Amino acid sequence: MKTLIVEDEPEFRLLLSLLLRQGEHEVIEAMDGQTAWDLLQRETIPLVLTDWVMPQMHGPELIRKIRSANFPYYTYIILLTARTAHQDVVDGLRSGADDYLVKPFDSEELRARLSIAERILGLEAKLRETLDQMRALALKDSLTGILNRRAIFETAENELERANRENTSLSILMADLDHFKLINDRFGHAAGDLALRLAVETIVKNLRPYDQVGRWGGEEFLIVLPNTETEEAFQIAERLRLTIERAEMNLGEGDALDLRMSLGVTSTSLGNNLNLDMLVKQADVALYLAKNNGRNQVQIYKGDETEQN
Repeated sequence: MKTLIVEDEPEFRLLLSLLLRQGEHEVIEAMDGQTAWDLLQRETIPLVLTDWVMPQMHGPELIRKIRSANFPYYTYIILLTARTAHQDVVDGLRSGADDYLVKPFDSEELRARLSIAERILGLEAKLRETLDQMRALALKDSLTGILNRRAIFETAENELERANRENTSLSILMADLDHFKLINDRFGHAAGDLALRLAVETIVKNLRPYDQVGRWGGEEFLIVLPNTETEEAFQIAERLRLTIERAEMNLGEGDALDLRMSLGVTSTSLGNNLNLDMLVKQADVALYLAKNNGRNQVQIYKGDETEQN
């Protein structure tokens, strides 16, 4: 565990360092509170042992700075001091310290206090990992594993902001599996779920690493293409359409699924000051025309002159 010792007395700092390294801690040393504070702003250090009285910045002031910093991780702090008065202990803990150790201390007592710190930090890490997993699950579509509607919309908003900031183009594809209801009606919803997973797998394999796809609803998908103008977006959409058309899924007993997909394309390069709602609506209009004109095709949005390709 990475551990910071903040101590201005060289001999005591060396002793602490030796004891911590025996416990397989990765030790970082600072001679005063200000140096420690500079280090903590640059590095993630979960455990801090700090003296009370030091040059430039005392231990309690350092602790208050750490607690007010709102780091994305928890910092466990043990305050070291020769002060033994009851009020000193109370003041030290009120400053934000997790534990308080009086100098001189027994090495076994230090190891016991460190064991408590390690256990608490381990529990905190597990909790943070669980929360991260829950947060990730909240952004994913449970059936296909890609981003859900809310997450892909937020992703698209972020990409649109970046495109406007960097003066680049952003393209949006709205894709929909053709005659999906017939798959469910003929083969059942389990086959429909397999078809959605096959479609997603095919789409993901044929996108660039920085593109994003999310399930917009049902059998409809929103695809975000950063730094992409209209013609390139059309080429990507056409590639997706062809790979979906070639994808096959054997259902057994001689039955197989042949998927088809229609796509609508729009881009910020088609107009100025477009917000995301407008872009999604344009892609949806283009998709509707692709469906209305026979399906299994790509349409580029061009206002009233939306064209088939």
